[in-house]
Amino acid sequence: MRAKISDDLKMAMKAGEKQRVATLRLINAAIQSAEIEAKKPLDEAGIAAVMTKMVKQRRDSIEQYTSGGRPDLAATEQAEIDVIEAYLPKQMDESEISAAVADAIKEAGAASPKDMGKVMGVLKGKYAGKMDFQKASAAVKATLG
Repeated sequence: MRAKISDDLKMAMKAGEKQRVATLRLINAAIQSAEIEAKKPLDEAGIAAVMTKMVKQRRDSIEQYTSGGRPDLAATEQAEIDVIEAYLPKQMDESEISAAVADAIKEAGAASPKDMGKVMGVLKGKYAGKMDFQKASAAVKATLG
């Protein structure tokens, strides 16, 4: 994934795509920072986790910019999300999340809201980078609670 990002950065620079170049540089910087923090190179799952975190941060920013009356800044953040998500695996939809939550509850042997941590641990182990864990958490609460 790292090689693809670097190649795409070079192509974007040659094509003069300023927004894409800036976003790809942000991705590289975030990956490097995470590697320094972890004191080892990240694997594909680690890179996906960093990029998922970047998307979440930008979604939060969009929410704040929209409520603050700054649609121009929200559009910039959305453009960054579009570039970042191109490198992430396809996200699961609501029905897939529900099915995965049901399987994880069975696997973890969960019976009450106290077992939510077990269920989320199973989900994060199997679906890192593919699932919106905020939605999954809500589904687990609804099912167990």
